[in-house]
Amino acid sequence: MSYENIIVSKEDKTAIITINRPESLNALNAKTINEISSALDELASDAEIRVIILTGSGEKSFVAGADIKEFSDFDQKKAEELARNGHNNLFNKIENLSKPVIAAVNGFALGGGLELAMACHIRYASENAKLGLPEVTLGLIPGYGGTQRLPKLVGKGIANEMIFSAKMIPAQKAKEIGLVNEVYLIEELLVKTKELAKLISNNSPMAISKAIHATNLSDTDKGFETEIKYFGELFEMEDKKEGVSAFIEKRKPSF
Repeated sequence: MSYENIIVSKEDKTAIITINRPESLNALNAKTINEISSALDELASDAEIRVIILTGSGEKSFVAGADIKEFSDFDQKKAEELARNGHNNLFNKIENLSKPVIAAVNGFALGGGLELAMACHIRYASENAKLGLPEVTLGLIPGYGGTQRLPKLVGKGIANEMIFSAKMIPAQKAKEIGLVNEVYLIEELLVKTKELAKLISNNSPMAISKAIHATNLSDTDKGFETEIKYFGELFEMEDKKEGVSAFIEKRKPSF
């Protein structure tokens, strides 16, 4: 499938989705959201792909936010539809995808950009990255999951500070508070992200899929029971048989 606002490339078992709107610092508009969503659907059904990397074009911006011009004249009904469609079509889709999605945050990740990164399962950032949720400066609040995902990642107090103040934080601070996993030089970011993707792709895709779902339920009363259920189910899967056999035979498993 061909796209206008994103570039999809594949290397070994990893796919890279690059948001390619450099003239607007890769801001999210409806078309870009729909294209990312379609690409995720395609990659989710591609048996050769085990990990997806999401990044932005250039060295200035991952995603600088939502395209404000698109919704500047919306009324309440249209605004709620915008947020709901974004959740269902992209942000929740990423979080619940059966394959790991890693954000390579290469610069500004503001508003919807930070919300996009937070929906991913893992976040690596470049040293020049700036992260924040500036919606209150527009008289709004985050509408793509920012008020829900940020407290889970950094704690309620720090999340409130970031949301209420609208301040941007540098990448190193983001690592200190647990918002990103690692920070690298801009020229190293994608290399290091691909290295992580390769490590992940060597492991059981079935087990990772179950782990994603169970981890997403970690703050609910279903978390422990889901873990127990999936732990048991995996004992009947070929991946478990191969993994245990490889361990006993002192060789690398072939998943």
